[in-house]
Amino acid sequence: MELNEIRDYFAKQFGDEGDIRGYFAPGRVNLIGEHTDYNGGHVFPCALTMGTYLFARKRQDKKLRFYSMNFESAGVVESSLDELVPQSEDDWTAYPKGVVWTFAGKGYNIFQGFDMLIYGNIPNAAGLSSSASVELVTAVMLRDIYGFDSLSNIDLALFGQYSENNYNGVNCGIMDQFAIAMGKKDHAIFLDTADLSYSYAPVSLQNARIVISCSNKKRGLGDSKYNERRQECETALAEIQKVKDVESLGALTVTEFEEIKGAIKDPVRRKRAKHAVYENQRTIQAVEALGCDEIGEFGRLMNESHISLRDDYEVTGVELDTLVEEAWKCEGVIGSRMTGAGFGGCTVSIVKNESIDMFISHVGEAYEKKIGYPADFFAVDIGDGAGKLERFE
Repeated sequence: MELNEIRDYFAKQFGDEGDIRGYFAPGRVNLIGEHTDYNGGHVFPCALTMGTYLFARKRQDKKLRFYSMNFESAGVVESSLDELVPQSEDDWTAYPKGVVWTFAGKGYNIFQGFDMLIYGNIPNAAGLSSSASVELVTAVMLRDIYGFDSLSNIDLALFGQYSENNYNGVNCGIMDQFAIAMGKKDHAIFLDTADLSYSYAPVSLQNARIVISCSNKKRGLGDSKYNERRQECETALAEIQKVKDVESLGALTVTEFEEIKGAIKDPVRRKRAKHAVYENQRTIQAVEALGCDEIGEFGRLMNESHISLRDDYEVTGVELDTLVEEAWKCEGVIGSRMTGAGFGGCTVSIVKNESIDMFISHVGEAYEKKIGYPADFFAVDIGDGAGKLERFE
């Protein structure tokens, strides 16, 4: 959909007068480093060129009016700056409301409401961080129209995470919001979640592309076992800290973990912690491999990541396993793994250009035959992070 069409839709819903401004925040895919971001480890995400578009205009009263072109049947949802408490009927508006609530809680008070319209081209429930994309596009809008110019994009990422943790009740780490806020075209972000130090790494795939395979299995982070996995890791860390002074699971080397893993009493928690430690080291090795143009080694580590997520972290499920295992059978597939929280969502594969059509055909056919409904496939490009649409200034 063209930007002018989205803006015209705003005018249709809310009127064409006043200072209407446009914003964009991408989705993200994590190439490797899964379930490490809340364990003090490294991640390696990149922003995508698909994402969430927002048009907004400041009001003179305290009303908040929301409209999503993706949920047109919901119509215009009205709220107020005086009504920012989580409610089950909020549905998608819980994400922008949570960001407004966070701004106020952090001392960036908003005294005038707004009208906002969003349109997203991220597949819903794909695991490409559509919720974090909505949070960040809302945050860049609030910073701009209310003049909070002292806030950096990293600040906005932290606000988005705080909102999701405390308003929406999902104990996500920082990776999604950081990647969306700080993305850079044709680069992935090597982020140490322990201290938010980061560097950009060029992603040169040598005549290959990133292909997202969407399982189309519906899932919600809050009612999945995401929070349970986080609690298991926190308990395992507390057990380890009784025998070793360590800040996080991500601070452990594989050798150190193997020496002290007996401190974790429950074998299930031991597996969860093993994944966190080993996945962090895999991520470091994968980024080094990519920097040396060893794309085959990068792919091998992606495959190892999926096996660990399947066997030790147990967050894959038959849908994601089928997508990955069928991908591994295809000629021209350099690596494939689940990405995101798991329990549905999508996989990320690196596929040679000449093999993409065959890959989509084979994996799609095998998936529908086994699962009973089709998957969707997207060859994607790496884009920039969240910001204002300058052409609508």
